[in-house]
Amino acid sequence: MERARKLFWLFCLTLLFLTACSQDKPPQNEPEEEQSGPIETGTDEEEREARPVAPLTGMVVDEPIERRIIGVMIDNAGPARPQSGLGQADMVYEILAEGDITRYLALFHSEIPDVIGPVRSLRPYYLDIARGYDAIIAHAGGSPAAKEEVDRTSYPSIDGTRSGGFAFYRTDHRRAPHNLYIGREKLLEGEERFGYNKDYSLPKFTFAEEGAEPDGKQATQVTIKYAGSYQVAYEYDAAQGLYTRYVKGEAHTDEQTGEAIVASNVLVIETGHQVIDNAGRRVVDVSGEGRGYLFQRGKVQEITWKNVDGLIRPMINGEEVPLYPGPTWVNIIPDQPGLETNVTYSQETP
Repeated sequence: MERARKLFWLFCLTLLFLTACSQDKPPQNEPEEEQSGPIETGTDEEEREARPVAPLTGMVVDEPIERRIIGVMIDNAGPARPQSGLGQADMVYEILAEGDITRYLALFHSEIPDVIGPVRSLRPYYLDIARGYDAIIAHAGGSPAAKEEVDRTSYPSIDGTRSGGFAFYRTDHRRAPHNLYIGREKLLEGEERFGYNKDYSLPKFTFAEEGAEPDGKQATQVTIKYAGSYQVAYEYDAAQGLYTRYVKGEAHTDEQTGEAIVASNVLVIETGHQVIDNAGRRVVDVSGEGRGYLFQRGKVQEITWKNVDGLIRPMINGEEVPLYPGPTWVNIIPDQPGLETNVTYSQETP
């Protein structure tokens, strides 16, 4: 019994000794994680250049816009105003159709509005412009020459008078033919149904660097006369750096938003126009070259326009003039009587 008691106390003393030793032993340090150096960032301009931009507007976007450009033929007769969707178009071409009134080809890529219209018929020269963008064209029929060209080339078309009729609808707040509309959902449905969302290309434009000032003379008020009494105007807003658009003396607004239609760039060019039939249909040259004015940031430059890679581009001394980020309007007028007679602008400082 005495021996067992001694062994017990010996065990206790040994345990106390081992515990004390373990507490005196310095702690083992965890291996330190390898510290990386400071993260280097580029300048604001370099970061901006590294981000994707919308190909038609030059505006910085969160991610590349990977879809085909869609063009829509839009009515400009008096009963069709105000139109829907023009304020969201990346680019708009305005050209005479029959008579003294123009028609629009609106190109949508950055965004596609839910309501676009009224939609009207196609002419060959609008098709020529759309082809340069490899754009789908949405329209309601067309002249015989335009329909023949679509058929001959199997051009990607959503035609409200043919198999594309499912994509269009009529409203009751206007009378036909000024009440035919289309929108994002049906345009994308048509693109998918006809297989137009494959094997396409996107154009490239040159855009001005942020903060760059254009050359040229002051031009804050611009008036463009087409034919008869029809004319459009642009007024420069220095606070926004944009031109506000007017039609026949009234602000041109979007029916859906109520907002005025604006442009960063207004390109006015003259080119050959020829009436070819009793209906007043025209041939308009959009494939050659000629003279024009480019209005940007309250200034105007005299340019030559040239069709390069299927696109009308402003040129000076053989070099393409950069566009400013934002929407662009292209006004195409007859070369007879031409720019000097049908385009006026003010040189007053805003």
